[in-house]
Amino acid sequence: MAQIDARLRAAMRPSAAALEPYDPHFTPVEVNLSANENTYGMPQAVHDKVVEALAAVATNRYPRAMSDDLRRAIADWHGVDPSQVIVGNGGDELLFNLFLAFGGSMGRLVEATPDFSVYRLYAELVETPVVSVPRDPVTFSPNVEALVEAARMATLVVVTSPNNPTGDLFPLDGVRALCEACPGVVLVDEAYAEFADPGTSAEPLLATCPNLAVLHTFSKAFSLAAGRVGYVLADPSVVGALSAVRQPYSVNSFSQAAALVAAKNREAFVPTIEAIRRDREPLRQRLAALPGVTAWPSQANFLCVRVPDAHRAWERLRDEHSILVRDFSSTPGLEGCLRITVGRPEENDRVVEALARILQA
Repeated sequence: MAQIDARLRAAMRPSAAALEPYDPHFTPVEVNLSANENTYGMPQAVHDKVVEALAAVATNRYPRAMSDDLRRAIADWHGVDPSQVIVGNGGDELLFNLFLAFGGSMGRLVEATPDFSVYRLYAELVETPVVSVPRDPVTFSPNVEALVEAARMATLVVVTSPNNPTGDLFPLDGVRALCEACPGVVLVDEAYAEFADPGTSAEPLLATCPNLAVLHTFSKAFSLAAGRVGYVLADPSVVGALSAVRQPYSVNSFSQAAALVAAKNREAFVPTIEAIRRDREPLRQRLAALPGVTAWPSQANFLCVRVPDAHRAWERLRDEHSILVRDFSSTPGLEGCLRITVGRPEENDRVVEALARILQA
């Protein structure tokens, strides 16, 4: 990535000049288990409907500004009113808009680290003070009591369930306690919720917690990472605040059309979601049986794994076996850890066999 020269850096806002670009460290490989995508891809019948929908898009017209058709479909899906739904250019745009609306130098973010690094990135970009409440270093369980106490002075609390990259769920009674304590907004990022056990989503709390927002995405379970479509379910007043700071026409017509097809045909994705859920624990056990490896239980479509000499193992997986996983070994609280997406059976076999060879050597 190009470097910013000193002259231009001096003209930048200090909070922007101090940031490092978000880098997923993607490298072309034969087996990509680094980005938590659904490696099965979109079912062919749904893919064909998406292609048909894309062909019907009027390219000379601007998109529907608020993605009205998609909002209605999402509202019907989740049993809420369309006024409780806002669609964004991926979950990332909605996260950024959340910080624009509720962050800034007079705000305060509370988070449970380690978690998705983009939360801090966006907070720092808009000059929001951050209070990080560390998770248990052994189990990665969140310190709910400390989070609730910190939330009393927060304009924004973000928790992830299942958490990226540790895979654990945030307790629903903890979500309710955060909403009661926080004078601002509590966001539960449920980007991986489709892979979790039934009854673990925070959505039922929306009826009684007006400051709760729940984030979802089409990128993971619904194989639409290329489309960049996410959405938030929240009270109409929270949706209104996010609408006030959003960029015009941020979700293009092609992405709206593809996501609408995926939403209407969501049952077609159940077999691959269930296959990933079914293969997740056997993969964890196989990895945990390797010498020196710790693999934590997960409710997402990935596993957090601690490996001896993890960065070198990551390099050898990439360079010698053409397998890409995510390296978190230098992240505070995740020392020695890799994140491995649960893929198709042959991909899972390949990563276990490759890692076994590397560790035996």
